[in-house]
Amino acid sequence: MDIHKRQKRTINDAFASHFAKSMFLSVSAIIILSFIATRMFTHVDLNLYGYMVGTIVFLGGFFYRFIAWGERPPTKIFIKKGIKLLFRKSTPKTSVEQLATYKFIWNRGIYRWTQHVMIGWGCILSCFVTFPLVFGWMYFTMDENGYYTVVALGIDVMSVKADGIIAFFFYNALNFTAIMVIIGVCMALYRRLKNMQARAEQTFMYDFLPLYLLLLISITGLALTFMNVFLHGTGQPIMSLIHQYSVIITLIYLPFGKLAHIPFRPLSVFARNYREHYAEQLMKDCKVCGTQFVSEEQSNDVRNVLGVNEIDFHMEDGFHLAELCLPCRRKYRISKFSGIPTHEIMVKEANQNAKG
Repeated sequence: MDIHKRQKRTINDAFASHFAKSMFLSVSAIIILSFIATRMFTHVDLNLYGYMVGTIVFLGGFFYRFIAWGERPPTKIFIKKGIKLLFRKSTPKTSVEQLATYKFIWNRGIYRWTQHVMIGWGCILSCFVTFPLVFGWMYFTMDENGYYTVVALGIDVMSVKADGIIAFFFYNALNFTAIMVIIGVCMALYRRLKNMQARAEQTFMYDFLPLYLLLLISITGLALTFMNVFLHGTGQPIMSLIHQYSVIITLIYLPFGKLAHIPFRPLSVFARNYREHYAEQLMKDCKVCGTQFVSEEQSNDVRNVLGVNEIDFHMEDGFHLAELCLPCRRKYRISKFSGIPTHEIMVKEANQNAKG
């Protein structure tokens, strides 16, 4: 038993940190898959080399951001319990609602839902097309009979007619996703320029820059197709570099800006399972109004995490601030400034039961 423990420690000690270990394993997995998929690197497109480097840098930033976030006490609890609840019967339904249909945004209105669907699925589908091509997990070979052979992970999957409808969608997949992203980004920009609440809260670097980067990628990508089809390739080398640089810059920026929620989004399934499962066990009553506002488990977790961070919210009135629902918590804070026990006044806020 002691020998196994020593061996395990030796393996972990080979890396300076969790970040180094995760990065090494991820890059190794990519190289192995590329080696297999490209039939020992015999089908490598060097024109995509820049995208490959940008993706590896993105992985480094992503793991750095994720591990820094995952080491926090509340995140450890959230991930640990989320993994345990991953095989609930409702997980497939929750995954579809959170990751595919964006039902949680539907409550905010059809405009914002359409905007998120266009941007979200436009980016996701673009990644599904781009990354396999970049790392050689998928490529096409041309036969003399006018058919393309689709090769995935080194295996001939299917043959399609070069001028057929299926080939047309293969050729233009990124054009379709670019149009989706442009529509979604334009909707988001319009809302941010017209909506007064959004205008009051937004900043250029955090809210507008990600949208402009997505817009630049999409427009330059469509420009490449336009130059190839209508201008017979005129200006394509320069536009290709502009497009490639825009993609690389966005990949490097992605883990550290607002777009980071795209790769982090699957963890929303953990959060939903956590809330639903423990809400079914036992709910917590607000100490002031008696409303059931959160599960007993989540309330205890919040208090434990605050204790780990040496933060004490025990009030002189005999309760912990985490034992109050949000409306009563806000009223209680007001009472500390006004001297009037506003938290004991049983009046609901105008948007207290708002959804989304």
